[in-house]
Amino acid sequence: MRKLPWKKPQWGRPTWAGIKASLTTRAFRVGGYSVAAAAIVVLIAVVANLLVTALPATLTQVDTTAGSMYTLSQETEDILGGLEEDITLYWVVQSGQEDETLGTLLDRYAAGSDRVTLEKVDPDVSPELLQEYVSGTVYNNSLIVVSGDRDTYVSYDDLYEYTYSDDYTSYNTSFSGESALTSAIDYVTREDLPKLYTLTGHGEADLTSTFQSAVEGQNVEVESLSLLTQESVPEDADCLLLNGPESDLSQEEAEAIQAYLDQGGDLIVLTDPAQEGQKRPNLEALLADYGMTANDGIVLEGDSGHYALGAPFYLLPDLDSHAITEPLIDGGYYILLSLAQGITVTDSPREGLTVESLLTTSDQAYSKLAGYSMETYSKEEGDLAGPFSLAALATETQEDGTESHVLWIGSTSLVDDQYNQQVSGANEDFFLNCVGWTCQGEEGVSIHAKEITTQYLTVPASTASLLILLVVAVVPAGYLFFGLRIWIRRKRQ
Repeated sequence: MRKLPWKKPQWGRPTWAGIKASLTTRAFRVGGYSVAAAAIVVLIAVVANLLVTALPATLTQVDTTAGSMYTLSQETEDILGGLEEDITLYWVVQSGQEDETLGTLLDRYAAGSDRVTLEKVDPDVSPELLQEYVSGTVYNNSLIVVSGDRDTYVSYDDLYEYTYSDDYTSYNTSFSGESALTSAIDYVTREDLPKLYTLTGHGEADLTSTFQSAVEGQNVEVESLSLLTQESVPEDADCLLLNGPESDLSQEEAEAIQAYLDQGGDLIVLTDPAQEGQKRPNLEALLADYGMTANDGIVLEGDSGHYALGAPFYLLPDLDSHAITEPLIDGGYYILLSLAQGITVTDSPREGLTVESLLTTSDQAYSKLAGYSMETYSKEEGDLAGPFSLAALATETQEDGTESHVLWIGSTSLVDDQYNQQVSGANEDFFLNCVGWTCQGEEGVSIHAKEITTQYLTVPASTASLLILLVVAVVPAGYLFFGLRIWIRRKRQ
């Protein structure tokens, strides 16, 4: 066969007719449809991304953490929803050093109210701002909360709490960012802070630094008061605290407190079972007038589900429904009391007075009349049968419509740091809720710190071996088999 001579192809200049013809081909139409579809998808993605970015963080960031770390409490939502002044949250942090947990929480606050503005401030770039609001060292991820002429500084150290084991070899970390931030917002938006007076002169115990700091962290001023040197309770007193008196009130002191209560005042009393020979007739008469009387002896629990640490005097009472206890009930927390006295709540209070239990023992509880001299934990003849109230609240409505409150807790162990640690700070929260309720009303209820936990997936050795076999051998072999099958089928075609 004769071969034809090869000729160099002649490439001409493209003509309009050729271009027009190429635009009408099937290949171009298919390709055009693909390009148009891709452009539409990209456009939809861009628009959707812009819309999602514009939505509040509460709608776009789903809280999947074990302890609902970023879900704002009802107390915070109420405060944010009732803001009447603009709030600026300055997040003081160097670029690249942001705490992600804090950042997510701040986004929730900014999304929770139109009056909240979040601004990130680099201390190296804007040192003049820090000098205006803060004196001293400022740490990364600290906060400055400003509203009008009022401002407050929240240190990064205040955002985390650490609970150590008894031997200090391990610890748990809790995030208290919401508590600190909501308290700061509450502070800068209040005109006057409530004041709590702690009564002295009867051997009362001082609040520990932990509990006093916690009370002050709720924007409550704390000041001591002796009615031995003052004839009446100061007019600016929002609440009185009587913490574990070893001796009785004088008749004059009792009358001064009664006059304060008659004007709508509030009183919190913590007592322990009386020591041998210890009498408190004036204090007990005051409390009895509000429908609460003390039982003799020390309360022990007969139900193992209501005591801790293997001893029936470490009480885990039931929490009765009330605004003070609801946050703890919702969180599934326990209150731990030791060496408590039972309180009997009257069934028929006088007109205008209501009395209700906050903490209650089980039906199997009993009060040991031997008290501190008991020789056995078993119930003996003569011991008083429960149940008992271990904390009770009396509310009296005055003729002018104002209310006075008397809140009685039957053990000072409630404000002991050691017992508080045993229940992850729940004792502190209960006490703060009591102070908040009496000093500030319902809005004073505190917010519990949220424990940061890491959930580990424990896989048995046999299951781990099976997973390794599947990933390393079975799945690759399956891909190889189907690949060979397709290759053979195409080869035959």
